[in-house]
Amino acid sequence: YLLDNYKEDLCSFLPVNNDGKLNVTFVVSKEKKKNVVSPTLPIKEETESKFNKAYTFDTYIEGPSNQFVKSAALGVATKPGKSFNPLFIHGGVGLGKTHLLHSIGNYVIKNHKRLKIECITTEQFINDLVTALRSKSVDKMKKHYRNLDVLLIDDIQFLQNRLNFEEEFCNTFESLINQNKQVIIASDKPPSQLKLSERMIARMEWGLVSHIEIPDLETRVAIIQNKAETKNVSIPEEVAFFIAERVYSNIRQLEGAINRLAAYSRLLNTKVTKDIAEDLLKEMLDFKPLKTISIENILKSVASVFEIKISDIKGDSRLKNIAHARQVAMFLAKELIEDSLQKIASSFGGKTHSTLLHAWKKISNEIQKNLTLSRQVEIIKRNIEN
Repeated sequence: YLLDNYKEDLCSFLPVNNDGKLNVTFVVSKEKKKNVVSPTLPIKEETESKFNKAYTFDTYIEGPSNQFVKSAALGVATKPGKSFNPLFIHGGVGLGKTHLLHSIGNYVIKNHKRLKIECITTEQFINDLVTALRSKSVDKMKKHYRNLDVLLIDDIQFLQNRLNFEEEFCNTFESLINQNKQVIIASDKPPSQLKLSERMIARMEWGLVSHIEIPDLETRVAIIQNKAETKNVSIPEEVAFFIAERVYSNIRQLEGAINRLAAYSRLLNTKVTKDIAEDLLKEMLDFKPLKTISIENILKSVASVFEIKISDIKGDSRLKNIAHARQVAMFLAKELIEDSLQKIASSFGGKTHSTLLHAWKKISNEIQKNLTLSRQVEIIKRNIEN
């Protein structure tokens, strides 16, 4: 191409031979093929579990206060969507609700690897919905939650007085239940005491509602010794009972006490004694002399205020004034005594724990509306304390 079109021009500045021909050789080099390396997609590592690995059924200390709810949780984890659905767990702060949720999650991940599972707080669900609304991706969020096989949601009480969010959660909840997908809910109150719509309450009471009670003294001691063992610190039985007698309504506070004693023991290389525990934990705990409240104390005070006999309260009379006083006594016994429901109920002439719960629920609701009853209960409490 060059010689045919530009020969004269090339001869004017390039060397030529005797024949007048260009003394130049043109060589067309072959283009070297570049080794194109295909971009390697990063290998997606398995998402780290959102569940606390320390929270398992094996590490959950069982006692009369939580035996039933632990069995229910294990049943749900073993056969998701086929036993109790939904499972509603309620109890006070620090009694082990979150531990049970994570225990279920860890069990499902280990034994049902193909199931899609999610554990969130109610606040997180609300935040996800707000973000989805802002980014106009509500359908994507709905698809995510409604395609789960197991949904665990904590602190459902924070859904109160948030009607729009409640409606979306209720729709998600119903969608999962209708697909036989497992739903587990945790709250600090039973469904009937939550300020939610009747529709929502009815759905939550559809399955099994289970209550975690305050652990009894022996269970608290077992928890202290178990936590101490995991911290590699020796807590004498005397010290364990000393702490357990003063911390009874919050397991997290028990853990905090053990953490402080463990740190002190390791740093100073000393054994934990009762004197050390009392001195070290005095800022953390309120070491007031304990006053034991008995069923007899409650019966005497209730009988005095309502002007009836103790034998009538323990009996089977269905007279309105006696039945009402009996229910008040049962309410106070559940509120003030740490024993199991079954043991408390048996003190009322062999009544069942369901009768006790019914009385407690009824009086709890009446106190909110009946000022006279509320004052009577306060008088009885003061009499017991004094």
